[in-house]
Amino acid sequence: MSDYDVIIAGGGLAGTIAAQSVSHYSNQGLKILVIDRSPSNLPGLKSVSGWICGDAVSKEAVDYMTTRIKVNWTEPEIEHKVKGVMAFSPDRETSIPFDGAGYMLNRQVLPERQNQRTLAMGVDFDFEINLTGLVYEGNQVVGVQGIDNKTKTPYKKTAKVVVDATGMTSMLRNQISNTTKMEKKVDRRDVESTGRHIMYFEDGEKDLTEFDPDYCIIHLDQDIAPGGYGWVFPKGKNKVNIGLGVEKTLLEKRNQRLGKSDSVSSLINEYVERNRAIKNPRLSEDPQDKNNATGNFQVSVRRQNDCMVANGFVLVGDSAWMPKPLDAGGIGPALVAGTIVGKCVVEAIQSGDVTEKGLWKYNKEFVNEYGYKTAGLEIFRRLIQTLTNEQISYGMKHFLGNMDVEAISKGEHPDFSNVTKLGMMIRGALNKKLADGLRFTTQQNRLLTEHYHNYPDTPDGFNDWSKKLHQILDESNAKLSQYQN
Repeated sequence: MSDYDVIIAGGGLAGTIAAQSVSHYSNQGLKILVIDRSPSNLPGLKSVSGWICGDAVSKEAVDYMTTRIKVNWTEPEIEHKVKGVMAFSPDRETSIPFDGAGYMLNRQVLPERQNQRTLAMGVDFDFEINLTGLVYEGNQVVGVQGIDNKTKTPYKKTAKVVVDATGMTSMLRNQISNTTKMEKKVDRRDVESTGRHIMYFEDGEKDLTEFDPDYCIIHLDQDIAPGGYGWVFPKGKNKVNIGLGVEKTLLEKRNQRLGKSDSVSSLINEYVERNRAIKNPRLSEDPQDKNNATGNFQVSVRRQNDCMVANGFVLVGDSAWMPKPLDAGGIGPALVAGTIVGKCVVEAIQSGDVTEKGLWKYNKEFVNEYGYKTAGLEIFRRLIQTLTNEQISYGMKHFLGNMDVEAISKGEHPDFSNVTKLGMMIRGALNKKLADGLRFTTQQNRLLTEHYHNYPDTPDGFNDWSKKLHQILDESNAKLSQYQN
């Protein structure tokens, strides 16, 4: 007899949404436990620095969750509403809107509210538990084990299904031993090092390319944020979440090129100082920010794990590498996946089959809803990470049409198949190489999207599907080098 029907390992955003979804779809008929390494007064803490992230999420993603599992987010966890995201070219002459209306969240308040709601839905919590591994019966995951940090004693709980929401470097996923389908380790090249401050400021020069209370701003600039981007996300008229993300090897190349020795932290401070619209910035000392005002973190920027289920075990959120490949946004995918995983886990338990086969539907549903587009965007990201500022500015100005902007706004790969069509004059050899590279990533995106739409309905077809996926990815990455700088 199991202690619980479902154990959610990890009490962050993806974990609590998964718990809420299980509760909703089972009509509170299942026994659910959320296990969190943090103390109860700091639930879902991502690191010692706090709940470090960009704090932004699209209204569409929130609505996806709310309409299905009836969880409503309101003030004060929604701190500020925005009309969309605006990405600026390095020369600031071109901007691309995407993502539509959205919210800036207070990431210290949100976990507190999430826990209150989750408790009200009949879910149990265990805090200050350091999970170190899974418990097996034969080839089936049947629980988790670790140390209770409150009592310094061994900890063990059993369940029919364990949902891993413990984060990008999950120890549970890394040690999984009952499947070869699930990837265990993330490639360092698919990780961005990021950091940010939450700050108040006085009005400086009015410049909507530097700060706009109605739009989240993204700055693409290989000198400011090599291999990533800088962001200025409004949390009010004079409050901002400001930060940047970089790819470490590209930061090293940038430092070598410019004769500098910058780190992520020094780049962020320089980025704040150079912003003309932000005068006399200071870290927020608000009670709702006091444990979350500044910090660095790492985030994956690749497709989700190729297989997210095993016997008695599933991945969700950062544990499954769900943040978006282009902008590293992780909240939206976590809302979608957390909602889907709860439904699929409940269906598996009710059917009496919590094996890989019984849980497989989660893979398929997430891919069909969201995951089909991520592999193509991973290839696209690897191209644009190596571009010069001149190429980025030229490409945004000359290669993006209305349909491409619409695709970007939906989080999908733009169609660059016609960028070298007859009659288009492309200035400079580097820009011609870029045009060819964009056409190539468009071609590979179509292949990958079609392949993901053929994701196998059962585990039996996975090995052949995976083999073809990695063949396309390997060929893409090999050929991509001729278009990169």
